Amino acid sequence: MHTRRTPRRPRTAAAAALAAAALLVSACSAGGPSGTAASTAARAAVLAALPAATPGELAPYYGQKPDWRECGVPGFECATLKAPLDYAEPAAGDVRLAVARKKATGPGRRIGSLLVNPGGPGGSAIGYLQQYAAIGYPAEVRARYDMVAVDPRGVARSEPVECLDGPEMDAYTQTDTTPDDARETQELVDAYKEFAEGCGARSAQLLHHVSTVEAARDMDIVRAALGDRKLTYVGASYGTFLGATYAGLFPGRVGRLVLDGAMDPTLAARRMNLEQTAGFETAFRSFVQDCARRPDCPLGTDAGDAGRRLKAFFGELDARPLPAGDADGRVLGEALATTGVIAAMYDEGAWEQLREALTSAMKEHDGAGLLMLSDSYYARDAGARYSNLMSANAAVNCLDLPPAFDGPDAVRKALPDFEKASPVFGEGLAWASLNCTYWPVRASGEPHRITAEGAAPIVVVGTTRDPATPYPWARALAGQLSSARLLTYEGDGHTAYGRGSACIDSAIDAYLLHGTPPAKGKRCS
Repeated sequence: MHTRRTPRRPRTAAAAALAAAALLVSACSAGGPSGTAASTAARAAVLAALPAATPGELAPYYGQKPDWRECGVPGFECATLKAPLDYAEPAAGDVRLAVARKKATGPGRRIGSLLVNPGGPGGSAIGYLQQYAAIGYPAEVRARYDMVAVDPRGVARSEPVECLDGPEMDAYTQTDTTPDDARETQELVDAYKEFAEGCGARSAQLLHHVSTVEAARDMDIVRAALGDRKLTYVGASYGTFLGATYAGLFPGRVGRLVLDGAMDPTLAARRMNLEQTAGFETAFRSFVQDCARRPDCPLGTDAGDAGRRLKAFFGELDARPLPAGDADGRVLGEALATTGVIAAMYDEGAWEQLREALTSAMKEHDGAGLLMLSDSYYARDAGARYSNLMSANAAVNCLDLPPAFDGPDAVRKALPDFEKASPVFGEGLAWASLNCTYWPVRASGEPHRITAEGAAPIVVVGTTRDPATPYPWARALAGQLSSARLLTYEGDGHTAYGRGSACIDSAIDAYLLHGTPPAKGKRCS
């Protein structure tokens, strides 16, 4: 069920969070050896920088000039660039990369291009740029930079990975991820297998070449095509992993990089999943404390009892789903309800919507509100169409790292740890970590450190109660990157820039506009 990672920022902060929700968990469900020992061993491996000179066989790609054209949204231009499908064999074929930009508005001297990525993997950077960044970023930043986005290979407009159609995705998202017996366990395994087989059948060649390393190398081709000597970039959530990977591969081409809602690339999948599960529990407790102070809280006024109430409600839905007024006949079962609650954990601006949705479901037996939250998480529209977000998310994650578990027995063994990390969400998130076990393509990556020796200062941003990228991950990434400055936001929600903290925004704006990183140890609230 939970196969995702970070935003496409639409109209409001709450909407942005829900879009982000549609991506984050599965980045951490992707894989890697399990346990602390494997994680510790991975710290000895460092992502190696590529040679500074561009290889001759890549020269045609680096020599491209974008043919900008209008692309349907006023003020935006679009172009298509090519990158090698396989960097080890550039002659084997190309992938097409969709790029969009909104030129600097002035006044003031243009600084260059600012690439943005909302995360995922699977979030459309172009959609994010057009719906949020090009209007939501500070006017001073938009005045001085061409705002640019490239959909990573396999995502949205850049040769999207495809796995299941709409009705198949409806069935997949409703699969019970807290199996009670052998039959339900097999149904969950079959759902993961069907998803994987669909990806293998519809995107066979591309599945081998959608890794984060390849996407980072693509960004360097885009940088060259834009005419920028160095890359200036703001990445959120998974976008921090993409940006840090770029820095590790091309440290001498790092300009001003902001990595907001940072991931720790050294973590093995099982440990990463476990820590993220604890992150969602932390966010849920913050929601509960806020809810319990309100007389209309559907979970009651005893914050200590709220988790038990919600877990019991999920159990009721497992046995008796609620009507949800859905035109396609879907009802609200445990899986969709859990997804809806998790979606609202990404931003405190969504807490009111969650309270209303829980009230409707728990007291009025109407599941429409939670279903709406779940649909936003999965990027499903009213016409029962899904974006390729979930397909791309799994494809990238399952290639970047080996599976977290080798089968259901391993999940069962890990359940006590996951349920300790989160009594409410732990069981479902443990089983969600099985999603890459049956993937048709062997993983090409492993956990590793990224040091980016020689890079210019890089700003790493962490939020202390971030549910999806727990704050220790930001500390860990900042500790690895040789030139990092850690900027801390003491608050709730996923990511920090552009979410209401003047302290955070002014620190990042100063860095982007003047190249001045935040003071060491700077904290905002």
